[in-house]
Amino acid sequence: MTGGLHAYVAEALAIDTPDEVGTVAQLLAERLGGGAVLFYGSVLRTGALGDILDFYVLTHGARGSPLRRLGLRWLWPDISYYEIAVGRRVIRAKVATMPFATFERATAGTYLDTTVWTRFAQPSALVWVDSPTSRLRAVRAVSAAIVTAARFAAVLGPQQGSTRDYWLALLRETYRTEFRVEAPGREAQIVGHAPAHFDRVLPLAWDAAGIAHTRHGDTLVPAVGFALCRAVAERWMMRSAFGKFLNIARLIKAAFTFDGVARYGLYKIERHTGVRVQLTPWREQHPVLAAPAVLWRVLRATPS
Repeated sequence: MTGGLHAYVAEALAIDTPDEVGTVAQLLAERLGGGAVLFYGSVLRTGALGDILDFYVLTHGARGSPLRRLGLRWLWPDISYYEIAVGRRVIRAKVATMPFATFERATAGTYLDTTVWTRFAQPSALVWVDSPTSRLRAVRAVSAAIVTAARFAAVLGPQQGSTRDYWLALLRETYRTEFRVEAPGREAQIVGHAPAHFDRVLPLAWDAAGIAHTRHGDTLVPAVGFALCRAVAERWMMRSAFGKFLNIARLIKAAFTFDGVARYGLYKIERHTGVRVQLTPWREQHPVLAAPAVLWRVLRATPS
Protein backbone atom coordinates (compact mmCIF):
# COMPACT_ATOMS: atom_id res chain seq x y z
CA MET A 1 0.00 0.00 0.00
CA THR A 2 1.47 3.34 -0.96
CA GLY A 3 2.20 5.84 1.77
CA GLY A 4 -0.07 8.48 0.24
CA LEU A 5 -3.29 6.49 0.49
CA HIS A 6 -2.40 4.91 3.83
CA ALA A 7 -1.60 8.32 5.35
CA TYR A 8 -4.82 9.81 4.04
CA VAL A 9 -6.95 6.93 5.36
CA ALA A 10 -5.28 7.03 8.78
CA GLU A 11 -6.06 10.75 9.02
CA ALA A 12 -9.61 10.40 7.67
CA LEU A 13 -10.47 7.57 10.10
CA ALA A 14 -9.33 9.73 13.02
CA ILE A 15 -12.12 12.28 12.45
CA ASP A 16 -13.73 13.63 15.62
CA THR A 17 -17.08 12.13 16.57
CA PRO A 18 -19.48 12.89 19.45
CA ASP A 19 -18.48 11.47 22.83
CA GLU A 20 -21.58 9.27 22.85
CA VAL A 21 -20.32 7.47 19.74
CA GLY A 22 -17.06 6.51 21.44
CA THR A 23 -18.88 5.39 24.58
CA VAL A 24 -21.24 3.14 22.63
CA ALA A 25 -18.37 1.78 20.53
CA GLN A 26 -16.48 0.72 23.65
CA LEU A 27 -19.58 -0.94 25.14
CA LEU A 28 -20.21 -2.81 21.88
CA ALA A 29 -16.58 -3.94 21.72
CA GLU A 30 -16.74 -5.26 25.28
CA ARG A 31 -20.03 -7.06 24.62
CA LEU A 32 -19.02 -8.56 21.27
CA GLY A 33 -15.31 -9.13 21.79
CA GLY A 34 -14.25 -6.43 19.36
CA GLY A 35 -10.72 -5.46 18.47
CA ALA A 36 -11.77 -2.40 16.47
CA VAL A 37 -15.01 -0.50 15.89
CA LEU A 38 -15.79 1.50 12.76
CA PHE A 39 -18.58 4.06 12.64
CA TYR A 40 -20.18 4.90 9.29
CA GLY A 41 -23.43 5.88 7.63
CA SER A 42 -25.62 8.96 7.59
CA VAL A 43 -25.16 9.89 11.26
CA LEU A 44 -21.40 10.16 10.72
CA ARG A 45 -22.24 12.98 8.35
CA THR A 46 -25.21 14.60 10.10
CA GLY A 47 -24.41 14.04 13.78
CA ALA A 48 -28.12 13.34 14.40
CA LEU A 49 -27.75 11.02 17.40
CA GLY A 50 -31.51 10.47 17.55
CA ASP A 51 -31.28 8.38 14.37
CA ILE A 52 -29.92 4.84 14.20
CA LEU A 53 -26.13 4.73 14.32
CA ASP A 54 -24.23 2.22 12.15
CA PHE A 55 -21.20 0.36 13.49
CA TYR A 56 -18.88 -2.39 12.28
CA VAL A 57 -17.29 -4.40 15.10
CA LEU A 58 -14.22 -6.36 14.05
CA THR A 59 -13.43 -9.30 16.32
CA HIS A 60 -10.31 -11.40 16.72
CA GLY A 61 -12.27 -14.59 16.03
CA ALA A 62 -15.77 -15.94 15.35
CA ARG A 63 -18.15 -16.12 18.31
CA GLY A 64 -21.36 -17.96 19.12
CA SER A 65 -22.66 -21.46 18.42
CA PRO A 66 -21.04 -23.72 15.78
CA LEU A 67 -24.00 -23.11 13.45
CA ARG A 68 -23.72 -19.37 13.90
CA ARG A 69 -19.96 -19.47 13.31
CA LEU A 70 -20.55 -21.46 10.12
CA GLY A 71 -23.06 -18.87 8.97
CA LEU A 72 -20.63 -16.06 9.79
CA ARG A 73 -17.92 -17.83 7.80
CA TRP A 74 -19.98 -17.80 4.59
CA LEU A 75 -22.73 -15.21 5.13
CA TRP A 76 -21.11 -12.44 7.10
CA PRO A 77 -21.59 -10.14 8.81
CA ASP A 78 -23.74 -10.92 11.83
CA ILE A 79 -26.26 -8.12 12.38
CA SER A 80 -27.63 -6.97 15.74
CA TYR A 81 -29.51 -4.02 17.16
CA TYR A 82 -29.04 -2.35 20.53
CA GLU A 83 -30.59 0.47 22.50
CA ILE A 84 -27.97 1.78 24.92
CA ALA A 85 -28.48 4.46 27.56
CA VAL A 86 -25.70 7.05 27.55
CA GLY A 87 -26.45 9.66 30.17
CA ARG A 88 -30.00 10.85 29.52
CA ARG A 89 -29.92 9.80 25.88
CA VAL A 90 -30.79 6.40 24.38
CA ILE A 91 -28.50 5.57 21.48
CA ARG A 92 -29.90 3.16 18.89
CA ALA A 93 -27.21 1.17 17.14
CA LYS A 94 -27.33 -1.26 14.24
CA VAL A 95 -24.18 -3.35 14.44
CA ALA A 96 -22.44 -5.54 11.89
CA THR A 97 -19.92 -7.97 13.39
CA MET A 98 -17.28 -10.01 11.59
CA PRO A 99 -13.81 -11.39 12.29
CA PHE A 100 -10.90 -9.09 11.47
CA ALA A 101 -9.41 -11.65 9.06
CA THR A 102 -12.68 -11.93 7.13
CA PHE A 103 -12.96 -8.15 6.91
CA GLU A 104 -9.42 -7.91 5.56
CA ARG A 105 -10.11 -10.48 2.83
CA ALA A 106 -13.43 -8.84 1.98
CA THR A 107 -11.94 -5.36 1.59
CA ALA A 108 -9.17 -6.77 -0.57
CA GLY A 109 -11.81 -8.10 -2.98
CA THR A 110 -10.93 -11.75 -2.36
CA TYR A 111 -14.57 -12.79 -2.06
CA LEU A 112 -17.40 -12.51 -4.57
CA ASP A 113 -19.11 -10.05 -2.24
CA THR A 114 -19.07 -6.37 -3.24
CA THR A 115 -20.82 -4.82 -0.23
CA VAL A 116 -17.91 -4.45 2.21
CA TRP A 117 -15.37 -2.76 -0.03
CA THR A 118 -18.08 -0.55 -1.56
CA ARG A 119 -19.18 0.54 1.92
CA PHE A 120 -15.67 1.33 3.18
CA ALA A 121 -14.56 3.16 0.07
CA GLN A 122 -16.95 5.77 1.51
CA PRO A 123 -16.11 7.88 4.59
CA SER A 124 -15.99 6.13 7.96
CA ALA A 125 -14.41 6.70 11.37
CA LEU A 126 -12.33 4.37 13.53
CA VAL A 127 -13.84 5.12 16.93
CA TRP A 128 -12.35 2.39 19.14
CA VAL A 129 -9.41 -0.02 19.04
CA ASP A 130 -7.89 -2.35 21.58
CA SER A 131 -4.28 -1.91 20.44
CA PRO A 132 -2.02 -0.13 17.96
CA THR A 133 -1.89 -3.37 15.96
CA SER A 134 -5.67 -3.37 15.55
CA ARG A 135 -5.55 0.27 14.47
CA LEU A 136 -2.97 -0.53 11.82
CA ARG A 137 -4.98 -3.53 10.56
CA ALA A 138 -8.13 -1.40 10.31
CA VAL A 139 -6.33 1.37 8.41
CA ARG A 140 -4.81 -1.13 6.00
CA ALA A 141 -8.14 -2.86 5.44
CA VAL A 142 -10.01 0.38 4.71
CA SER A 143 -7.19 1.40 2.36
CA ALA A 144 -7.56 -1.95 0.61
CA ALA A 145 -11.31 -1.35 0.23
CA ILE A 146 -10.62 1.91 -1.59
CA VAL A 147 -8.04 0.26 -3.86
CA THR A 148 -10.46 -2.56 -4.71
CA ALA A 149 -13.21 -0.07 -5.54
CA ALA A 150 -10.87 2.12 -7.59
CA ARG A 151 -9.60 -0.85 -9.61
CA PHE A 152 -13.14 -1.82 -10.60
CA ALA A 153 -14.03 1.83 -11.26
CA ALA A 154 -11.16 2.15 -13.74
CA VAL A 155 -12.64 -0.64 -15.86
CA LEU A 156 -16.38 -0.15 -15.25
CA GLY A 157 -16.21 3.62 -15.63
CA PRO A 158 -15.65 5.77 -18.73
CA GLN A 159 -12.42 5.85 -20.70
CA GLN A 160 -11.90 9.31 -19.28
CA GLY A 161 -13.82 11.52 -16.94
CA SER A 162 -13.96 13.25 -13.58
CA THR A 163 -13.55 11.39 -10.29
CA ARG A 164 -17.30 11.78 -9.87
CA ASP A 165 -17.93 10.01 -13.18
CA TYR A 166 -15.92 6.97 -12.09
CA TRP A 167 -17.54 6.70 -8.66
CA LEU A 168 -21.05 7.10 -10.06
CA ALA A 169 -20.41 4.39 -12.64
CA LEU A 170 -19.07 2.03 -9.97
CA LEU A 171 -21.97 2.57 -7.57
CA ARG A 172 -24.55 2.08 -10.31
CA GLU A 173 -22.94 -1.25 -11.21
CA THR A 174 -22.82 -2.43 -7.60
CA TYR A 175 -26.51 -1.61 -7.15
CA ARG A 176 -27.31 -3.76 -10.18
CA THR A 177 -25.20 -6.58 -8.80
CA GLU A 178 -26.54 -6.51 -5.26
CA PHE A 179 -30.11 -7.25 -4.23
CA ARG A 180 -30.80 -3.65 -3.23
CA VAL A 181 -33.59 -1.23 -4.06
CA GLU A 182 -32.14 2.26 -4.15
CA ALA A 183 -33.98 5.44 -5.08
CA PRO A 184 -32.94 6.93 -8.42
CA GLY A 185 -29.92 9.15 -7.93
CA ARG A 186 -28.83 7.48 -4.69
CA GLU A 187 -25.28 7.13 -6.04
CA ALA A 188 -25.16 10.88 -6.74
CA GLN A 189 -26.23 11.58 -3.15
CA ILE A 190 -23.45 9.38 -1.76
CA VAL A 191 -20.75 11.03 -3.87
CA GLY A 192 -22.25 14.47 -3.29
CA HIS A 193 -22.09 14.08 0.50
CA ALA A 194 -18.28 13.77 0.45
CA PRO A 195 -16.93 15.13 -2.86
CA ALA A 196 -13.51 16.03 -1.43
CA HIS A 197 -13.04 12.48 -0.13
CA PHE A 198 -13.89 10.85 -3.46
CA ASP A 199 -11.77 13.35 -5.40
CA ARG A 200 -8.79 12.65 -3.17
CA VAL A 201 -8.86 8.88 -2.93
CA LEU A 202 -9.34 7.85 -6.56
CA PRO A 203 -5.91 8.93 -7.89
CA LEU A 204 -4.24 7.79 -4.64
CA ALA A 205 -5.86 4.38 -4.99
CA TRP A 206 -4.88 4.08 -8.65
CA ASP A 207 -1.31 4.83 -7.62
CA ALA A 208 -1.53 2.11 -4.97
CA ALA A 209 -2.98 -0.34 -7.50
CA GLY A 210 -0.27 0.43 -10.06
CA ILE A 211 -2.75 1.93 -12.54
CA ALA A 212 -1.03 4.76 -14.38
CA HIS A 213 -3.18 7.78 -15.12
CA THR A 214 -2.95 11.32 -16.44
CA ARG A 215 -4.92 14.39 -15.47
CA HIS A 216 -6.14 17.21 -17.70
CA GLY A 217 -7.86 19.69 -15.45
CA ASP A 218 -10.71 17.80 -13.81
CA THR A 219 -10.48 14.94 -16.32
CA LEU A 220 -8.64 11.73 -15.42
CA VAL A 221 -7.48 9.19 -17.97
CA PRO A 222 -6.48 5.81 -16.48
CA ALA A 223 -4.18 3.59 -18.53
CA VAL A 224 -6.31 0.44 -18.59
CA GLY A 225 -4.57 -2.08 -20.81
CA PHE A 226 -6.17 -5.18 -22.29
CA ALA A 227 -4.80 -7.55 -19.66
CA LEU A 228 -6.10 -5.48 -16.73
CA CYS A 229 -9.42 -4.85 -18.44
CA ARG A 230 -9.96 -8.54 -19.13
CA ALA A 231 -8.95 -9.64 -15.63
CA VAL A 232 -11.19 -7.09 -13.89
CA ALA A 233 -14.10 -7.72 -16.27
CA GLU A 234 -13.93 -11.47 -15.60
CA ARG A 235 -13.93 -10.88 -11.86
CA TRP A 236 -16.89 -8.54 -12.18
CA MET A 237 -18.88 -11.05 -14.24
CA MET A 238 -18.51 -13.56 -11.41
CA ARG A 239 -19.69 -10.99 -8.88
CA SER A 240 -22.63 -10.05 -11.07
CA ALA A 241 -23.64 -13.70 -11.38
CA PHE A 242 -23.61 -14.42 -7.64
CA GLY A 243 -24.20 -10.99 -6.04
CA LYS A 244 -28.00 -11.19 -5.76
CA PHE A 245 -27.87 -14.79 -4.51
CA LEU A 246 -25.43 -13.83 -1.74
CA ASN A 247 -27.52 -10.90 -0.60
CA ILE A 248 -30.78 -12.89 -0.61
CA ALA A 249 -29.05 -15.58 1.45
CA ARG A 250 -27.90 -12.92 3.92
CA LEU A 251 -31.44 -11.57 4.23
CA ILE A 252 -32.74 -15.06 5.03
CA LYS A 253 -29.96 -15.60 7.55
CA ALA A 254 -30.67 -12.22 9.17
CA ALA A 255 -34.34 -13.11 9.63
CA PHE A 256 -33.30 -15.94 11.97
CA THR A 257 -30.09 -14.59 13.55
CA PHE A 258 -30.55 -10.79 13.74
CA ASP A 259 -30.21 -10.09 17.47
CA GLY A 260 -32.81 -7.49 18.40
CA VAL A 261 -34.59 -7.69 15.03
CA ALA A 262 -38.05 -7.27 16.59
CA ARG A 263 -37.06 -4.19 18.55
CA TYR A 264 -35.32 -2.74 15.49
CA GLY A 265 -38.25 -3.48 13.21
CA LEU A 266 -40.85 -1.93 15.52
CA TYR A 267 -38.70 1.19 15.93
CA LYS A 268 -38.43 1.56 12.15
CA ILE A 269 -42.19 1.01 11.73
CA GLU A 270 -43.01 3.73 14.25
CA ARG A 271 -40.42 6.05 12.73
CA HIS A 272 -41.76 5.69 9.19
CA THR A 273 -45.49 5.24 9.78
CA GLY A 274 -46.22 6.77 13.18
CA VAL A 275 -47.81 3.48 14.27
CA ARG A 276 -46.59 2.27 17.65
CA VAL A 277 -46.67 -1.51 18.16
CA GLN A 278 -45.91 -2.89 21.60
CA LEU A 279 -42.87 -5.14 21.90
CA THR A 280 -44.13 -8.25 23.70
CA PRO A 281 -41.89 -11.11 24.86
CA TRP A 282 -43.48 -13.38 22.22
CA ARG A 283 -42.81 -10.91 19.42
CA GLU A 284 -39.22 -10.53 20.56
CA GLN A 285 -38.65 -14.29 20.72
CA HIS A 286 -40.52 -15.11 17.47
CA PRO A 287 -40.07 -12.14 15.12
CA VAL A 288 -40.70 -14.12 11.92
CA LEU A 289 -43.97 -15.64 13.21
CA ALA A 290 -45.08 -12.29 14.61
CA ALA A 291 -44.42 -10.36 11.40
CA PRO A 292 -47.76 -11.03 9.58
CA ALA A 293 -49.89 -9.84 12.52
CA VAL A 294 -47.71 -6.76 13.00
CA LEU A 295 -47.96 -5.97 9.29
CA TRP A 296 -51.75 -6.33 9.38
CA ARG A 297 -51.99 -4.00 12.38
CA VAL A 298 -49.83 -1.38 10.71
CA LEU A 299 -51.79 -1.57 7.46
CA ARG A 300 -55.07 -1.11 9.34
CA ALA A 301 -53.71 1.89 11.26
CA THR A 302 -52.10 3.57 8.27
CA PRO A 303 -54.29 5.92 6.20
CA SER A 304 -54.69 4.68 2.61
